Parts: sequence; structure tokens; C-alpha cells
Amino acid sequence: MSTPLFESSIKSLPLLGRGKVRDIYAIDAERLLIVTSDRLSAFDVILPEPIPDKGRVLTAMANFWFERLGHIIPNQLTGIDPETVVATDEREQVKGRALVVKRLQPLPIEAVVRGYLIGSGWKDYQHSGAVCGITLPAGLKQAARLSQPIFTPASKAEAGAHDENLSFAEAQRLCAAALGAGVDGAALAEQARQASIALYSEAATYAAGRGIIIADTKFEFGIDRAGVLHLIDEVLTPDSSRFWPISDYREGISPPSFDKQYVRDYLETLDWNKQAPAPTLPPDILARTAGKYREAYTRLTGQVLK
Repeated sequence: MSTPLFESSIKSLPLLGRGKVRDIYAIDAERLLIVTSDRLSAFDVILPEPIPDKGRVLTAMANFWFERLGHIIPNQLTGIDPETVVATDEREQVKGRALVVKRLQPLPIEAVVRGYLIGSGWKDYQHSGAVCGITLPAGLKQAARLSQPIFTPASKAEAGAHDENLSFAEAQRLCAAALGAGVDGAALAEQARQASIALYSEAATYAAGRGIIIADTKFEFGIDRAGVLHLIDEVLTPDSSRFWPISDYREGISPPSFDKQYVRDYLETLDWNKQAPAPTLPPDILARTAGKYREAYTRLTGQVLK
């Protein structure tokens, strides 16, 4: 197990920003270096302790899915080894946890696909009988499998704020406003919807064969200078998805998971208002969370993270 990395300290490249989990550096006008830390966010708040090896698990799993799903849509990968773009004494910071990616203009939405009724979707359904403006059949239980996957976009919140579910029409308007004149943002939102459903459907079928249900997941997309849509950020990781063991699934409860839902469930037992600063996690919660991330990777890929 590597030394936990809360944030990188690369000096050979300009730091562009730090997200909830990833640190972004400029390489040149065409490429970025993205370093995946071991930070964990829950309820859109960064927790004070890192999860050992989380960044390496996320990077390895994203690479697995980028390769497996590359026939559906182009992605951000360049194939360049991250260790070749930093100083010699910085290579350990990027080893196994960084990607050299294309510079792309992100769409201003989270592209969420739900195959099961859980999380904020379940809460919306209880209140209105719909999720993101999509009316669902009456009488569904928590964790019910939907007759077909649904696309339920969300806004991208700033650090410390919460993402908000959007209707598809609202997502189209956001894309049109953010991408500007000369770009058909509404059409790109539609393309992102179709790609998201295709990505989720193929991944869910594969995962089911490995004993895992992908209850829902979040994709992100960006465009190049020619307006071509690309899959970016992370893909089908324990940070962006809910993974449930098929053997333990049943309707009416929130099933056990191989993702950060384990931490969310622990935090829900505390007297915390879900605003920064987040509470400290006990050592056993940190260790069990790290184990769940590794187990998810091994179950889905058939490989063991070294």
C-alpha cells in the first residue's frame, strides 16, 4: 500500500486547480495532467483524512472502463505516461494515480444515469413521484429496479455546495448558455444523454456477470475544438457510482455497497449538518472503506491492485 496522498505538490508544472479529489496541472495548450488524490468527499464536503490507495484504485478502474467502453464514444486519454511529464523527484506522486489527458471544454452538467431508485432519486420520487421531471410508476420501493435506465442530469456545484437535480430541458439550457454561440449546446446535451445510457447499459451488463449491480453512475463530457464530444473525468468508479453485490440485493432497503455510500451511511449516524468542516473518520472506517474500494476493483476487473 502506498503512502496516502491528500494533495500533490508538483512544482514542475503550473497548478490550475484542486477539485474535490483531483489536482489539475497544465502541461501545454493541448494537454493536462490530472492527479487523483486519496481525498474523499461526502455530501459534497471534503473529509479531513485520506483513504489509503483510493486514488490508485480510481485511476486503475477508470482506465479499465475507458478501454472497455472506448468504442462507444471518444475519451480524454492521450496514452502519454504521466511520469514523463514531471520532474524526476515528482514521479512517485503521479505513479499509478495520474493521467495525461486532452484539454477539452467540459459540459456544465453531471450526466447521471439511474438503473435503480436510490439516493436523491428515491427522495425526489417519494416527494413527487418523479425524478428530474421523469414520472415513474406509482408504488415503487426503495432500491427498485427501473424498467429501463433513466438519464437524470445534475448541476455541477462549487466546492462546499450541493449538486442539484435538473430536468433534461434545464440541462439543455445550461449547455447552450455555457458553450456559447456557434455550438449547439442542446444537441450536445442530447448526445451526452444517449452516450450515457449506452455506457451505463453496457457496463451494467458486464458488472452483473461479475456479481455487481451498478445502481447508478455519473459521467462527465467535454468537447474538443471541432465540437466532438468526449468522455472525461472518471468513469464508473466507486466515487462516481453505486455498486451493490447482487447476492445481498433486495427491494425496500439500501443494499450494502462497494463505494463511498459506506462512509455516507456512517456520517448519517452523526450529529453533522453536512457543511464544512466534516467530522473526523475513525481508523476502522478508513480501513474498511479502503478495503471496499479495492474489493470493487478486484471484483469488476479480475485484477488485484499491486
